Amino acid sequence: MLTYPLPISLVFDQDSPMPTRTAVYTGSFDPVTLGHLHIIERSAPLFDRLVIGIGINSEKKSLFDPHQRVDLMRQVTGKLGNVHIETFEGLAVDFVRSVDAHVMIRGIRPLTDIAGEFTMMMANHQLDPGIETLFLMAADRFAHVSSSLLKQIAALSDDDEQLAKFVPREIIAPLRQRMQR
Repeated sequence: MLTYPLPISLVFDQDSPMPTRTAVYTGSFDPVTLGHLHIIERSAPLFDRLVIGIGINSEKKSLFDPHQRVDLMRQVTGKLGNVHIETFEGLAVDFVRSVDAHVMIRGIRPLTDIAGEFTMMMANHQLDPGIETLFLMAADRFAHVSSSLLKQIAALSDDDEQLAKFVPREIIAPLRQRMQR
């Protein structure tokens, strides 16, 4: 039977390093939106390390190539010291395992996202029951923001202030440049 208070050696072994709590937030981030950034800023303080996994899907036509997406993500997350950005191909659960994480962050926008995200969570759980999914609801001001919506706005509006309601300011010039092609 243990008595309290416990001896320090039973509570914390000073010779063993504390395990790092790592989470992964995956997506195409093509481009990164204010909604993505808000989820990143909210989840980063919850973990020792947050890995942003930029998915590469060769069958999908992207606005930015993977290296550009990494550079843009680094620009907007640079102030967050525990955020690391990597690209990956294949299954997200394989990527989560490869960075020694056990938590996957998912942002939920409108309630219609829940059904698809729940299905994905269940499939991921079947693939690896050791990976938990943490859902964060988008703030109401970002609930409608999607990459496809902001691409439409960028194509139809010359007003950078309008675009700044959807993407970080660092993304506006590169987005405008890509949309001109």
